[in-house]
Amino acid sequence: MTIAAEVAPAAYRGYVPRPLRPQIAGGIYHVTSRGNRGQTIYGDLTDRAFWFGLCSQTVFESGWLCHAYCQMTNHFHLLVETPEANISDGMRSLNSEHAQWFNWRYGYRGHLFQGRFHSVLVEDEDHFLELSRYVVLNPVRAGLCARADDWPWSSYAATAGSVACPDFLTVSRVLSQFSFDTNKALASYRVFVAKGLLEQGRN
Repeated sequence: MTIAAEVAPAAYRGYVPRPLRPQIAGGIYHVTSRGNRGQTIYGDLTDRAFWFGLCSQTVFESGWLCHAYCQMTNHFHLLVETPEANISDGMRSLNSEHAQWFNWRYGYRGHLFQGRFHSVLVEDEDHFLELSRYVVLNPVRAGLCARADDWPWSSYAATAGSVACPDFLTVSRVLSQFSFDTNKALASYRVFVAKGLLEQGRN
C-alpha cells in the first residue's frame, strides 16, 4: 500500500459533499456570483457591457425569464425564472465566459468567481416581490449611490419605465404585483422601492 493510499481515508474523514443544487422547471431563483476573494469582476464600462451582452445571450439560449438584475462591483444579482430545469447550465455558461473574457483582457489566470454561484429558490409571490426590490436596492445599501435610479447597471430604471427595457428583461410579472394598469403599476413600483430604504432606516 502506498503512503498516499494510507493517508487518503484520514484526509477525507468528515468530508461532506456539497448538496446538489435544486434544478426545478418553472422555478424562480435569486442568484448571486461573487469575485474570488472579493475581487472586482468588472474593471470598467467595457466589462459591464460585455457581461450585459452575455447575460442577454444566456437568458435567451436558456429560455429563462429575467425579472431583475444588478451589476455591483465584485458580484452580481439575478432574479430569474427557469421554465426548464437548467439554472446550473445557464450560470455555468455565463460565469465561465465572463471569466475567460476578464482573464484574457487583463492577462490574469485562475478563478475569477468565488466557487459556485449562490442561489435561493423563491418561495411565493411576497418573497418574489421583496427580492425584486432587494436586488435593485443593493447599490444603495452598499453606499454606492443615493437612490436606485442613480445606478445605471440594474433593472430598476427599465422596470420603473424611465429607460427602454432591454430585450432580455421581463418586467410584466413585477409590475403586475401592483396593478394591471401600466401607469399605476409604474408609480406603485417606484414607491415600493423607495419605501424599502425608509424601512431599512427604521431597523
